Amino acid sequence: MNTAPRRIDVHQHVIPSFYRDVLAKAGIAEAGGRALPDWSPEAALELMDLLRAETAILSVSTPGAGFLTHPGEAAGLARRLNDHSASVAAEHPDRFGWFATLPMPDIHASAQEAERALTELGADGVTLLANNQGVYLGAEGQDSLWRVLDEHGAVVFVHPAELPAPAVDGIPPFAADFLLDTTRAAYLLVRNGIPRRYPNIRFVLSHAGGFVPYASHRMAVAIAADTGRSPLDTLDDLRGFYYDTALSASPAALPTLLAFTRPGHVLFGSDWPFAPAPASQYFANGLDSGVDPRTLAAVNRTNAEALFPRLATNPPRRASARPLPVRLRQSAQRAGARLFYKLIQPGTN
Repeated sequence: MNTAPRRIDVHQHVIPSFYRDVLAKAGIAEAGGRALPDWSPEAALELMDLLRAETAILSVSTPGAGFLTHPGEAAGLARRLNDHSASVAAEHPDRFGWFATLPMPDIHASAQEAERALTELGADGVTLLANNQGVYLGAEGQDSLWRVLDEHGAVVFVHPAELPAPAVDGIPPFAADFLLDTTRAAYLLVRNGIPRRYPNIRFVLSHAGGFVPYASHRMAVAIAADTGRSPLDTLDDLRGFYYDTALSASPAALPTLLAFTRPGHVLFGSDWPFAPAPASQYFANGLDSGVDPRTLAAVNRTNAEALFPRLATNPPRRASARPLPVRLRQSAQRAGARLFYKLIQPGTN
C-alpha cells in the first residue's frame, strides 16, 4: 500500500531563464537577500519527489513584474511570465498548477491580466506581493482589481516583498522583513474591510502569515481602537485567511498557527527553490512529527483540494519511475533530514 502523503505544495516558485535575464538587466541578482537560485521543471520535479509532493502551484516571487516602472513593460513581462507558467503546467498537468503574476501597482492593467489569466489561461489564482513600490494591499484605489478577483472567486497568494525601507545590515530581508511585510498587508486588508466587501476572494498568506497568528489579538485591539469595529470581527477576518507552512512548520510556530486558524485553512508549502532542499525538508519534517495523522493529511492535501477542487479529481500518481540510484539517494536524504531535525530540537530542561 502506498502511504506517501501526496502533498500539494502551494508555495513553490518558478524562475524562467528569460526572467532572470530581465532582472539582471535591471541590476537585480537576488530576492529577499538571497541570490536567485537555479530552476528548471526537471529540478522541481526531483525536489517534489524528495518531499513526496504530488502537485506544486508555481508562482513568481518578489520582485514580480513591478520593478519595471514603465507600465507597458511591466504588463508585457507579466503576460510573458503567465504564458510561460501556463505552458509548464500544460506540459505536466498532473504535477504543476500556477498563480498568475500581475503588473502591480498598476491596478487597471492588473485587473485586465487577472481576467486573462483566470479565464483564458486557466490559472489557479493570482500572486500579489504584500507591497508594490511601497503601496500595500488593502490601500485605497484597488477596488477594480478586487471586483474582478471576487467575481471569479479567485485564490490570491500573498507573498512578501522587500520592505519600503532600507534593509538592516546583518539581517537578510527573507529572515525577518518578509514576515513583517506579509503582516502589514494582512493588517491593512482587514482594517479596510477587504475580506468582508469581497467575500469570494480566498487569500493565502505565505510563511504562516508572518507574525499574524502570534500577534492577532494585539492587532485586533489596535484595529478596534482605530475603527470602532468589534475585536471579535477582526479576529474572525484574520482567521479567515489561509496560511501556508513554508519555512514555518517548527515546534515554536506550528502550534500557534494551528490553534489560531479556522479548520481547513492551513496548507503545505516548501518555498523551493529560494528555500534550498535541506530547509524544505527540515520544515516538512517539523510538520510530519508535529501534528496528529488526521491534521497532517489535511495540511498535506485535503485542505488544498477544497481550495483547488480540480486537484481532488486527480487519481493517485504511479510510483516514481526515477532510476534506482536516484530513489536510493532520496531515501538516504529523507533519513538524514529526519535525524538532523531530531538532533537539533531544543531540550526540555
